[in-house]
Amino acid sequence: MCRECKDLSRRNFLKSALIGGAAVGMGVLDSNMLLAGNTNIKFSTWHPPVGKEVKTVWTPMLEELKKRSGGKMDYRMYAGAALGKGPEHFDIVAKGLSDLGYFTATWTPGRFPLTDVLSLAVWIDGKDVAADIGNAVYNRALKDEFRNVKVLELNGCIQSFIWSKRPISKMADLKGMKLRSPGGHQTHYIKSLGAEPVFIPLGDVYMAMEIGTVDGIVTCPPLIQGYKLYEVAKHATVLTFGCVSEGMVMNIGYWKRLPQDQKKLVEQVCTNPFKVTGGLNQDAYKVIMKEIAGQGVRFIDLPRAEADQWYVKFQDVTRAWVKDLEAKGLPARKTVAIMNEECEKRNVKLVACPPEFKKA
Repeated sequence: MCRECKDLSRRNFLKSALIGGAAVGMGVLDSNMLLAGNTNIKFSTWHPPVGKEVKTVWTPMLEELKKRSGGKMDYRMYAGAALGKGPEHFDIVAKGLSDLGYFTATWTPGRFPLTDVLSLAVWIDGKDVAADIGNAVYNRALKDEFRNVKVLELNGCIQSFIWSKRPISKMADLKGMKLRSPGGHQTHYIKSLGAEPVFIPLGDVYMAMEIGTVDGIVTCPPLIQGYKLYEVAKHATVLTFGCVSEGMVMNIGYWKRLPQDQKKLVEQVCTNPFKVTGGLNQDAYKVIMKEIAGQGVRFIDLPRAEADQWYVKFQDVTRAWVKDLEAKGLPARKTVAIMNEECEKRNVKLVACPPEFKKA
C-alpha cells in the first residue's frame, strides 16, 4: 500500500473512532444504530431460569421470533433477579434497561389500580385463556394505565391455591395462620378468612416455611414447581384465590424503532405467547398438577357449600375495592362488569364478582 493510502486509511480509522467514541459518550450509539441491521432483544423476567415459564414459554417465544424473522431477530435472556427484583420489572422495561419484559402489576400497589381487576378470584386453568381475557379487558378498559410502554399482553395468571405445612379443609383452620401473599386482592382475601397475610419475596418462602416464619403461601401451581415449594408445603387447599395481574411490555422507544415487519412478528408471537408456544396452557396445567401430586402433595377439595362461604367473603373484598376506586373517580364497577363479561364468553367463572356487578 502506498504511503498516501496508508495515511488516508489511518485518518479514516481515527475519524471513525472519534465519532464512535463521541456517540457512545452521548448515548447515541444504542439500539437506534443497531436496528439498521439485525435486532437483538434484551428480554427480562423475574421468573427463575429453571422454571417452566422460562423453559416452556419465554425461551421458545424468543426462538420463534428468531425463526420467523429468518434469524434477523435474536435475543438475550435476563431471568430471575439478573436486572432487578421482581417489583422493579415494569420500570426495567419502561426505562430501557431491558427492551422487552414480563412484569407483575400487583407488586406495585396503587400504580395500576384498575388493572387489579385481572387478579380477582377466578377459575382459570391455563395462561392461554388468561391472556385472551386480559387482552380483551385491556382493550376495553385498561389502556390509560399503560401509556408509556407498548403493551403486548396482559393476564391475570391462573388460579392460586393455599399451599401449607398442615391441612386446611375449612375456614376455621385458617385462624392464626400466617400465609405469604402476592399482594393485591389476595392480601384482603387472606384477612377476610381469618389468617394473617405476609409479604416476602418468592425466593425467601422456602426457608420461611422451613423455619416457621410462615405457615403457607397463596400462589399458582407453576411457581410451586419453579421454587420447589412442594418440598415444604405438602398440602394444597383447592380454592381459587385468583392470582396477580401481570403481562408483557416493550420499551416504547425500542418499539418505535423496530422495522414494520418486525413489529408485526412481535405482535403475532407475543400477544398470546402461551398459545404460540404451548407453554403453561390448559394442557400443560394438567401435567403440572400431576407432577406436583407426584411429589407427595395432598390436594384438598373443599365441599361446594364451604367454598361458597369463602367466595362470599371475596365478593365483599371486591365491593370494598370498587367503592374505594369509585371515590377516586375511577370506573371500577364498570371494569369488573367488563372482566366478568369476558370471563363468561370463555366459560370462566369470576367467583369474586358480586351478583349486582355482573352487568355494566
